[in-house]
Amino acid sequence: MTSAKAATPRTSARTPHDRRLVVLAVMCVALTAVVGMLVSLAVALPGLGRDLGATEAQLQWVMNAYGIAFSGLLLPAGAVGDRYGRKGALLLGLLVFAGASVAVVWVDGTGTVIALRAVAGAGAALIMPMTLSIITHAFPAEERGRAVGIWSGVFGGAGLIGILVAGALLEPFSWRSLFVFNAVLAILALVTAALLTTTSRDPNAAPLDVPGAAFSVVGVTALVFAIVEGPERGWSDAVVVAGFVVAAVGIVLFAWWESRTTHPMLDLRIFRFGGVSGGSLVIVVESLVTFGVFFLLLQYLQEILGYSAFKAGLGLLPLAIAMIIISPTAPRLGHRYGLAPVIGLGMALIAAGLAVLSLIDTDSGFWPVAFGGSLIGAGVAYAATPATDAIMAALPTAKQGVASALNDVTRELGAVLGIAILGSIFNSGYRADVGDGTVALPGPAQDAARDSLSGALLVAEKIGGERGGRLVATAREAFASGMSTALLIGVLIVVLGGLASLVLLRRGANHADRNEQDHDHAPRLP
Repeated sequence: MTSAKAATPRTSARTPHDRRLVVLAVMCVALTAVVGMLVSLAVALPGLGRDLGATEAQLQWVMNAYGIAFSGLLLPAGAVGDRYGRKGALLLGLLVFAGASVAVVWVDGTGTVIALRAVAGAGAALIMPMTLSIITHAFPAEERGRAVGIWSGVFGGAGLIGILVAGALLEPFSWRSLFVFNAVLAILALVTAALLTTTSRDPNAAPLDVPGAAFSVVGVTALVFAIVEGPERGWSDAVVVAGFVVAAVGIVLFAWWESRTTHPMLDLRIFRFGGVSGGSLVIVVESLVTFGVFFLLLQYLQEILGYSAFKAGLGLLPLAIAMIIISPTAPRLGHRYGLAPVIGLGMALIAAGLAVLSLIDTDSGFWPVAFGGSLIGAGVAYAATPATDAIMAALPTAKQGVASALNDVTRELGAVLGIAILGSIFNSGYRADVGDGTVALPGPAQDAARDSLSGALLVAEKIGGERGGRLVATAREAFASGMSTALLIGVLIVVLGGLASLVLLRRGANHADRNEQDHDHAPRLP
């Protein structure tokens, strides 16, 4: 009897721990779905473009619609969970994400796919902050650090996991299988979370900042619209100019509102800290470059080198492996030499990697891609982790939630801008260089060939013969040339962004030193 009584408490004590591990696993599955969806579709762009007849600008919107909604709604979605309950917000987000993903299976229009991607991004904005909040609520203090570390690792690796899974699915299935796969992950997480997670909310949650959220979404959406549509419509086109005007007005109104409202969505005063402004700039720039490179290289590997979707995903492994190997050394170097020098080294390596990639052409093969990607991966490892540390260290303990949310938002914003900016520069270069090779084509065929490489290849296949072969060669050269131009502009962005961030970080360090000295010399109270 004694042994039986003694066994009962031990079993019940293990059950909550086992349940917490299941909750952690479920949250990581949900996180993998939403983060993987951000980049995995890049592998499917060539097939999607051929199937739907999408232009390069439309392909950019297919990628960016998700990221715009995701990044624009991330902060207000977190506030919704804090105020009304995190479990309910998570379940709603998973339901919206899964529904929008499944719906893509039955649509054939590019515009509808773009709209559903935006709806899925809104669901993702509810999911991502809730996964971390639920984990921190479920685990006691002594286990929380390890659980959050696992969450961070999944967040960092979910993009590559998404690309590899997408490549594997595209071997036997169409691009629509990616949406089905992510919907299945979301439904699995939805059912398990409904059964196992408990609800929690912040009793002191601030009111929702609806105007701030609206201004930010309008500003970012209009900016991306103008950047993406510029190459196709012309930069002086009234619609493009109006997009830039609306973007400027939205961003100015956001800054004005956030500086005056009692409960801002994002307190802009935190950017007075050099660590916050400098660290945020680094994260935006490195994320911009990384996702822009994903967007371009995955198309290059498939359309120019002729790789399958899965092999193209494997082609990005050198970047990921370098990041994984180098990342653990970044904190030690930052502690020994300071954050700014390590970040400077990281930005220099990113710029060098982009410069290497800018030299590749239609005959370069894989090894220049691997070498350039490895440099970029090492650079991101040295730049991103210290930048996050700089943000967290610049703010007091009470503001660590704000720091974490800001880190997420800047990363997503960088991803959106990377695809928009580098994609538009590439699109402008491609359209300009392929133009001479399409002059003799009839109107619709000429438009299709100028819109995208996949369109040019389809036109060449229909024409056939020597004429079709010349069009293929011209389009491939134009693709490589446009990509090279975009990557060189990426080098300029990294150099200027890196220099500006180092100035901000130095200023923040000097300000912190002065505050510490003032504190040391201040009279002590008895």
